[in-house]
Amino acid sequence: PVPFLNSPSINNPTGISIVCLSALNFDTIFDELMEDLSDDLLSEYVHLKSEMDFDFIIVGGGTAGLVLANRLTEVPEIKVLVIEGGPDDRDYPQVLQLKSWMSLLGDPKFDLMYTTTEQPMGNSHILHSRAKVLGGCSSHNTLICFRPFPQDLDEWVKHGAVGWDSETIQPYGDRLLNHIQPAHEKDRNPIMGDWIESCQKTTQVPIIENFDGWSKTRYTEGTKVWTEGVGWLSIAYTPEDGHRSSASVAYMHPIIGKRPNLHLMLNTWVEKLIIEGDRICGVVATPENGQRVTLRAKHEVILSAGAIDSPRLLLLNGIGPAEQLKELNIPLVADLPVGENLLDHPESIIMWSLHGPLEDKTVMESDAALFIQRVKEEGETRPDLMFHVYSVPFADNTERLGYPRPENAICMTPNVCRPKSAGRLYLTSSDPKVKPALDFRYFTDPKREDERTIIDGIKIAREIAKQEPFSKWLKEEVAPGPAVQSDEDIGAYGRAVHHTVYHPAGTCKMGAANDPTAVLDPLLRVRGLKGIRVVDASVFPTMVTANPMISVEMVAERASDLIKADYYRRTTATAHL
Repeated sequence: PVPFLNSPSINNPTGISIVCLSALNFDTIFDELMEDLSDDLLSEYVHLKSEMDFDFIIVGGGTAGLVLANRLTEVPEIKVLVIEGGPDDRDYPQVLQLKSWMSLLGDPKFDLMYTTTEQPMGNSHILHSRAKVLGGCSSHNTLICFRPFPQDLDEWVKHGAVGWDSETIQPYGDRLLNHIQPAHEKDRNPIMGDWIESCQKTTQVPIIENFDGWSKTRYTEGTKVWTEGVGWLSIAYTPEDGHRSSASVAYMHPIIGKRPNLHLMLNTWVEKLIIEGDRICGVVATPENGQRVTLRAKHEVILSAGAIDSPRLLLLNGIGPAEQLKELNIPLVADLPVGENLLDHPESIIMWSLHGPLEDKTVMESDAALFIQRVKEEGETRPDLMFHVYSVPFADNTERLGYPRPENAICMTPNVCRPKSAGRLYLTSSDPKVKPALDFRYFTDPKREDERTIIDGIKIAREIAKQEPFSKWLKEEVAPGPAVQSDEDIGAYGRAVHHTVYHPAGTCKMGAANDPTAVLDPLLRVRGLKGIRVVDASVFPTMVTANPMISVEMVAERASDLIKADYYRRTTATAHL
């Protein structure tokens, strides 16, 4: 059975439960339970051992962590523990139901709710939601699916990530277990269909029937990659019930209780790495009941806590910029640029009121997208401007500037696909309860290319709004409004109301051994240390062009092969001693 550490309740004060009990008799349950839990029975409750050993400890039961957990436990001899800070997604219908995604944002039960530092060129009021639930952000987001463009991956290689070229990595997309398809016909709102038609007429880009379809076959067999296009998004969901096909649903639900080498601890926070010399040997974790446990890894600790919490944990344990750690009196273990290269996809907003309410027909209120290549460069095959379109009023940021919040509205959100601006994450305290500072430095690139992308995007959106049949739905432009016309005014507005699409990345970038900006080697190992890797969006050297969830899963699929290869080498070498 798989031991779970769940939220304590009246009926279960310790929060410990066992799944799939029906498959075993009571004696077997008790005997197997005792293998993983201490012999010390206090009252009628069972308590965790104060120290336990595993082959691999994965910190973070999110998008990458659950892919790793599934693939590593395919080997029965490999004992894996996954530690997740939030609850089991199966217990919450609003998590499993994709259409409810907006209700999760800002809910402290499921959201770590990070904020940004003052942004001199951007919006300083952004809530950076980070999921706190099994499945991570794949249990919290819109599940929009794009595999990385081949040129995205080849760019990683140029930054020293040898072995991450498109020919090597694209086949991992064929291993994904998520159910991915374009928005189903029954979920297609007529306004979105008309928007797609008007986008095509205005921009002359092709209509893409399946954004994910170009890479369905292995990259080496020859596939056509689109550069521009508009269409219904490919989404990881099951149309029959509207449920997510998250990393948890796809990679974890089918194996829970079926692999005795898989162990999960939920509602548990890791604050400390166990460091012995130059090796990371385990973690100290604190469950919700406050009883700390020491958990040791025979082979590796793998950080998959995301682009904010993976670097945060490294910094708290002395792995990061020496000067920053010295200021906080954190003993230095390794001087590395942890937290630098903080990337995101910023996007702004243009909003129109509608003549009336829309039909309740949608997957998740943002079911279509447009991609444009504004700047034509020799050899460049990727778009540089993306539009999400939302059939609800995204008015929090515009309302702050005094714009009205219409009852019925539609929004286009020009998105900077490959931002030139980059920021950093840093600690302000050695107290692990204090959240890190996130300085994204939005729109600070010297040539102001990111701002130019937003300006062009709002102008293109206005042209689309003039085109039938989409134009027939629109009552008036609410924000920025027809008075905002000059590039200077559009840029100022676009920066002031911009928001995030929750894609932080790059804070533990991989790269070559001689790259002073790299935290990891191309095998995702922390430079200068043993027994620790990072596997999540923080490893990206540069930002992928579109929504990164599938890129994260493909990184984890690749990482599982790298980790297994090292495991077999070590165990084979030990066997021959």
